[in-house]
Amino acid sequence: MEFNALTAISPIDGRYQSKTAALQAYFSEYGLIRYRVLVEVEYLIALVDSGISNLSDFPKAQFPALRAIYNNFSQADALWIKETEQTTNHDVKAVEYFLKEKMQGLGLGAYLEFIHFGLTSQDINNTAIPLSLKEGIEAVYLPALAAVQDKLVALAQDWKDIPMLARTHGQPASPTRLGKEIQVFAERLDKQVAQLKALKLPAKFGGATGNFNAHFVAYPQTNWVAFGNHFVNDILGLDRSQTTTQIEHYDQLAAIFDCMKRINNIILDLDRDMWTYISMDYFKQQIKAGEIGSSAMPHKVNPIDFENSEGNVGLANALYEHLAAKLPVSRLQRDLTDSTVLRVVGVPLAHSVIAFGATLKGLGKLLLNTNALAADLENNWAVVAEAIQTILRREGFEKPYEALKGLTRKNERVTKESVHAFIDELAVSAQLKAELKLISPDNYVGVQLVD
Repeated sequence: MEFNALTAISPIDGRYQSKTAALQAYFSEYGLIRYRVLVEVEYLIALVDSGISNLSDFPKAQFPALRAIYNNFSQADALWIKETEQTTNHDVKAVEYFLKEKMQGLGLGAYLEFIHFGLTSQDINNTAIPLSLKEGIEAVYLPALAAVQDKLVALAQDWKDIPMLARTHGQPASPTRLGKEIQVFAERLDKQVAQLKALKLPAKFGGATGNFNAHFVAYPQTNWVAFGNHFVNDILGLDRSQTTTQIEHYDQLAAIFDCMKRINNIILDLDRDMWTYISMDYFKQQIKAGEIGSSAMPHKVNPIDFENSEGNVGLANALYEHLAAKLPVSRLQRDLTDSTVLRVVGVPLAHSVIAFGATLKGLGKLLLNTNALAADLENNWAVVAEAIQTILRREGFEKPYEALKGLTRKNERVTKESVHAFIDELAVSAQLKAELKLISPDNYVGVQLVD
């Protein structure tokens, strides 16, 4: 069967391929191979610049041609490497052979053995993968999330003066403003995104067991730790772990995945709240011509975007949790379990990006039903009891809480009329009664927190 969007096993490359295509350059097999080529090329250039004796006559004018190998890397190049891997049975060695052939074509045959000099495959994988993750987050993940953040900020502004009945434990509670409730999610996301951006992408670079053994035995006069730090931190823009085994210890990477999981949990919380508000008729949804909400019930317009987002968040978080729990654990100086796990780092990002897009689409379809919000407030006059008893406390009135409890816990509906009748019976001044009667469910909303 021919592979395409219809035959793909994963919906990421099938049903949702159009929504995740931007991630392919970073997390596909092609993307991984290209990043390995990039690291190998930049490593060779860094060796030349380090001044080691055997590379003193390397023609630096060829640096642009070397960088063009990864800048112009093609699917044909990736296929050449994959075909070579069939013989080598080693993916990084196939990259080495590819680069040696390219160098021959550039007239650099005298320097072939400085490709992958002194390295183990994990020096390449543990720089290529975090580099692809770093650039994938910056280029695709964060912009997709920023679109949701921007929409939330805009909605918070649009709805900042809309009074709304709050519900704590599912029960009517002190009123709030709809815009502020949206702003809650915007602020939570802002804080987690700031934490994510502050976390540096870790990398291992130090030879077979992390000590630069091969480098040091060949060139003992070179400060290889300083070289490794400069190469990883300054050239690649990653954060080199100073003491490692054959592999990166992944603790920092686990922190990144944990942070991304927290971001997803905020999106999940938002999805469920929006779903609930729609079920309460606080929002209608824009109807697109030709769309069907239910195959059996023509009247329905289902909140499918928020449901789709919720499902994708669950899939993403399951993988984030596994990555964060598994990657930092490796037997002795290394085992191979991290290798297969690292190949799926793009999968939870893909599900996250799908979730962000679905949430954004759902938010864009919301139509505010002010009549429903107003009716809910009017039907719940009991919520002003807190305001009345607080003012009575201010005035030194004896047992105001208990007095209001008697009013609001009768098995009958509390209305404006019953509240005002209660106020009229209070042994307080006419001026205070007038103040209390100014309070209503739609104006007892507290401080304006949205700028």
